[in-house]
Amino acid sequence: MKNKNEKMREIMALAPVIPVLKFDDPRIAVNTCRALVAGGLPVAEITLRTPAALDCISAVIKEVEGAIVGSGTVLTANMMRDCYEIGCQFMVSPGVTDDLLAASQKIDVPLLPGVATPSEAMGLMVEGFELMKFFPAEQAGGSAYLKALAPVLQGITFCPTGGLTIKNAPDYLDLPNVICVGGSWVAPATAVEAGDWDAITSLAAAASQLTA
Repeated sequence: MKNKNEKMREIMALAPVIPVLKFDDPRIAVNTCRALVAGGLPVAEITLRTPAALDCISAVIKEVEGAIVGSGTVLTANMMRDCYEIGCQFMVSPGVTDDLLAASQKIDVPLLPGVATPSEAMGLMVEGFELMKFFPAEQAGGSAYLKALAPVLQGITFCPTGGLTIKNAPDYLDLPNVICVGGSWVAPATAVEAGDWDAITSLAAAASQLTA
């Protein structure tokens, strides 16, 4: 696991915010991710929440220079296999199952598994994971919850996702056990639908200036 932990940590350290994205159209995915990269957010998590998700991920991998592309909402071993085959550089799951863990051990792409409780985090520590997604962050207790976990779950670093905004992201990024946050506010649906790539680049630039 050490090598995968190192890979995941390097990816998460590239920017304070990882955009969490959902697309129906590969062309829109490419344009959105280009705008995000231009604004200083090179890492993107494209969720598997639409029938076109894999096509969108593949297009961004092939066409967006400088993008580090991962898949999100990875729920099954089959999903993980599909993402691996198209070249995802990391994968993110909202939670963990035994099947997902077993599948992750067979590939060299790092998994960022989701947790919401100390017991879940401790279970993943046993499996060798050092980096985890805290989800759904705001609903599960927010930054105060993660602050309380820091002294008792030493050695675990989190990426909180779920309900994050430009306003509350700094509360998380100030914590010693948070390396970055995940959020969709940097690519709002209104801007994506309007093709307002400059607006997305501006939001990404503001987010890139947040500090962890």
